[in-house]
Parts: sequence; structure tokens; C-alpha cells
Amino acid sequence: MKSMEEMMKAAQEAAQQVQTQMEEAQKKLDSLEVEGQAGGGLVKVKATAKGRILSVSIDDSLMKADEKQMLEDLVAAAFNDARNRADTVSSEEMGKMTSGMQLPPGFKLPF
Repeated sequence: MKSMEEMMKAAQEAAQQVQTQMEEAQKKLDSLEVEGQAGGGLVKVKATAKGRILSVSIDDSLMKADEKQMLEDLVAAAFNDARNRADTVSSEEMGKMTSGMQLPPGFKLPF
């Protein structure tokens, strides 16, 4: 039978391993790219799966003063689409990481 000290050491090692895996997963999420679109691709937003915005692309045809409100709406929609895609990719990646862990039912890791 293991002593309490051995059990504590094993728990600490397991916690360190989880922390290391979480750090690696966060780095990976910041390297995975997603693209949100609006207006049939006239406005595009590239972001990382972690949600960092990399670029915004606006088609020249939308650069008209009388289309300002529509352009603003499309940019907001493209940002939201990118955020939704980033959330999906992030959830998938974190699910892959946690699938091998022996976590109690209902336990959530902080992302």
C-alpha cells in the first residue's frame, strides 16, 4: 500500500503534467487560424483559435460613403463568425487534450 507521502507526490506530478499540457494546448490554439466571413466573403476576419485577430479584409466594392452602415454591420458579423469558429476549434482541440485524462464527471478545466 502506498504511503500518504507517495500519493501526494503522485498527485503533484499529475497536476504538473496537466499544467504542462494546458500550456502546450494554449500555445497550439494561438497558432491555429480561422476565418470569419460576412456578405458572401466581401468582409473577412482572420483570427487564431484563441481569439487573437490577425487581419481584416474588406472588398473594395464596399468602400462607399453611403454604404458605411452596411460595412460596419458586415465587419461586426465577420468578427462574430471568426469568434464562433475560434470557439469551435478551441473546444475541439481542448476536447482532444482532455479525452485521455481521468477527470471526475462534471469536472471542468479552466481555459
